Order: sequence, then C-alpha cells, then structure tokens
Amino acid sequence: MKQITIDPITRLEGHGKIDIFLDDDGEVRDACFQVPELRGFERFCQGRPVEELPRIVSKICGVCPQAHHLASGKAVDGVFGIDPKPVVKKLRELYYMAHYVHSHIAHFYALAAPDFVLGPGADPALRNVLGVVATVGLELGGEVLKHRHYGQHTQTLIGGSGPDPVWTLPGGVSKPLKKEDHAQVLAMGRSSVDFALLSLDIFRKVVLGNKGYVDLILSDLYGLVVHDMGLVDADDKVNFYDGQVRVTGPKGQEVDRYWPKDYMHHVGERVEAWSYLKFPYLRKVGWKGFVEGEGSGVYRATPLSRLNAAAGMATPRAQAAYEEMYKTLGGKPVHATLATHWARLVELLYAAERWVELAEDAEICDPDVRPALKPVAGEGVGCVEAPRGTLTHHYRTDSKGLVTDVNIIVGTTNNNAPISMSIAKAAKGVIRKGTELNEGILNMIEMAFRAYDPCFSCATHFLPGQAPLIVRLLDAEGEVVDQIKR
Repeated sequence: MKQITIDPITRLEGHGKIDIFLDDDGEVRDACFQVPELRGFERFCQGRPVEELPRIVSKICGVCPQAHHLASGKAVDGVFGIDPKPVVKKLRELYYMAHYVHSHIAHFYALAAPDFVLGPGADPALRNVLGVVATVGLELGGEVLKHRHYGQHTQTLIGGSGPDPVWTLPGGVSKPLKKEDHAQVLAMGRSSVDFALLSLDIFRKVVLGNKGYVDLILSDLYGLVVHDMGLVDADDKVNFYDGQVRVTGPKGQEVDRYWPKDYMHHVGERVEAWSYLKFPYLRKVGWKGFVEGEGSGVYRATPLSRLNAAAGMATPRAQAAYEEMYKTLGGKPVHATLATHWARLVELLYAAERWVELAEDAEICDPDVRPALKPVAGEGVGCVEAPRGTLTHHYRTDSKGLVTDVNIIVGTTNNNAPISMSIAKAAKGVIRKGTELNEGILNMIEMAFRAYDPCFSCATHFLPGQAPLIVRLLDAEGEVVDQIKR
C-alpha cells in the first residue's frame, strides 16, 4: 500500500497532517486527518477559582480568545447563579460582533481568497494574502487592514484589551463603554457594514463570475450531506451570542433543539486512538461511524451550518444576502462545503449590522455593569457561536468555588468528523489511478479542511493514555549514549 503525506497542512491555526492511503491499483482507499498536538486546558484549569477561568481559557487560542472569554464568562455566570443585566449582555454582544468582523475578514482574505483569486493550482509562492492584494489591488488591501484594525480597536475600547481579554466578571464586566469612545465605536461599525457589502460584491465578481469556481463549489468533490447545528434566537434567526442550539437534518428538517445547559443530553463525545481531538455526535441519532446521510450522527457547526439551521438573519441587509446565496445555490439546505466561504461573508455583514444596532442602543453606555457578588458553589454552562462553530464551556466547582471539572467542546471539535470525511472525499475525487501528483492536486485536498477555518490549538483536549515520550542521554560530544522510550 502506498502512502501520501501532506505535512504540515497550511493556512490554519495549529498543526495537522493528512495521510492518504492508496491501494495497489493507485486508488485512494482512505485518508486520515491527524492533529499531533495536545492542549490540556480542561485538566490544568482544575483547582483554580472559577472566576479566574475567563482570563485563563482566553489563552487557549490567539485567534479567537474572545469566543472562549465570553463562553467562559457565561459559564461563570451560571456557577454564581446570576442573570446579567441587559446592559451587560448588550455590551458583551457588541464586543463580540467586533471580534466576528475581525476574525471573518482574516479567514476570507488571508486563508480562503488565495484559492479563488489566484486559483487552486497557482504557484504556492504566490498563493497567499500578498498574492491576493497584488491581484485585486493595494487599495482593497488597505481596506482589509483598516477594518481588521477597526474590529480589534473596538474590542480594546470596550474591553480594555484586544488579544488577551480580562474584561468579563461574574454577572458583569470590569468596565462600561465610555461616552467619549462611543462615537468612534459607532463610526467604525458603520464603516464595517460598508466593507462587508464590498466583500460580498468582490465575491460575486471574482468567484461567482467564474463558472469554473461555481462548478467546483457545487461539485460532489466538496459536498457532504450531514446534519447542521447553530444558535438561534426566539425567531429562529442566527445569533452568535445567545439562544437555543438548533439542529437540522440533511433535508432541512428540525432534528433537535436544546438550551446550552442541557448539551450533555444531546451531544456525545467519541474518541479515536489516532487523534487528540474528540469526535462529537448527536445522541438522538447515535454514532454510526464516518458516514453521510440522515442515519449519521455526524453534524457540522460552521457558518454555512448556522445559516442552514436557522430560519434567516436578524438584520435586513444580511437577510437579503442570505436569500441571494440560497437562491443562487438552489435552495436550502446547502451541503457544498466550499459555500461556507460565502456564508462567512453573509455573517460578516450580519455582525457589522448588529454592531451598529447595539452601538445605537440608548442603554449601551450605562455605567452600572458590576454586580455585587455572593460566593455560591455550583455548576454553569456557557455557549456562544465561535466563528468556527458552536462553543460550549461547562464548569463544576466545590464549596470553596474551586473548579473540580471542566469540559470544553470547541467549534473545531464539533467539525472534527466532517473535516476528516471531507478530506477523504476530496482525496478520492482528485487522486485516481495514474494521477500525477503536484502542488495543485494536494492543495485541492487542503481546500476541503480550509473551508472549516479550523483552530486546532483550541480543539485538541483529549489525551489517549500516556503521551509518547523519548528521553535521550547525550555525552559531551552530543552522541546518544542511552535512550528510554514510553
């Protein structure tokens, strides 16, 4: 049996590799997606005062610390038995919308666009964000950087820190939005709406205007028929900060719905010996393996999944973009993995519009954001839609308020099984008997996981048994004189 390895895979947060196994006829028998890293946050958070966790878990990832910070903050609210005041919820959501704009711009322009603007088979030395800027123009590159800055700067104005937030407190936040900063936050939000509309227009021209790209998006090569998951509000519209988790089936029908605090009754977690990532599945269906269809317990939690699982968008221009996407792609649901990039731009517009709505709220500068606390031992679950999927933090504490148990299901963890399935499907589609491998072929396989915008630093929490360990004893010349393996 012949083996093809792509190591490391590119344009992602974290580390991973792909092993492709060919049979004697040169056909793909299987493909294995492996993440060879471990992050032990669920273990070393134990024994800490629970109110410290929002500051600790934000270090899980440098790309989406705000998602972990807010999900953790909501879990701590639950431990203390506090329902935050409306102004606190609005401020947290405003802060989070700026993060969404910051994150979605990065993925689309830096990670996804090179494959479409320059083409899947372009020279790898050019197939990057600099190649995109050189193709579409320096002016657009400047707008990308400016609006990434707007997202980060707004988070700093609201929360006091961009990359390492220390803002969320049990039932509140450490500081209100200052009135002298309000006009700047609102102006940056309005500019971000315009930039989101511009990004959708670029997608129409560059991607939808190229029949080859449209055919690639709709091809079986990048299709995966599984369930979809996402948070929805009371009207079943997409919501990133709060609501119920809704799950729809391959035909768009509602399969499950639950409040985040009940997630353990609805989502199971499976382990495999070859990965540090867990494999969540729908308990209602059960784990049936890495298979597609209604009988599969596999689900996706991505921007496209959120749109599939919802009845629409809660802001007007995002709703129009949502309707345009489904009309163009043939109706709901859409199972075309690469359409996730389009869905991400629809969400970018929603986040920017919601940013403006919240900034225009008369209550948003209310200074009363820090409640009085009484220590209460308990249990709490916090859930938000991270840019990469539904994120759940679950904490238990003892009578002293020290953490005894932590469980975290990260957006990328939800997508672990479908990522593996998508890679295998792409590999089987592009590698046939006699295929001459080149960078373009291998990149088309990587495109299958890249649509998920995976964050493996966030997602790797499972440790199967003992970690492999090699201890070597070297002499003064650097020669190995003894070696112990575990």
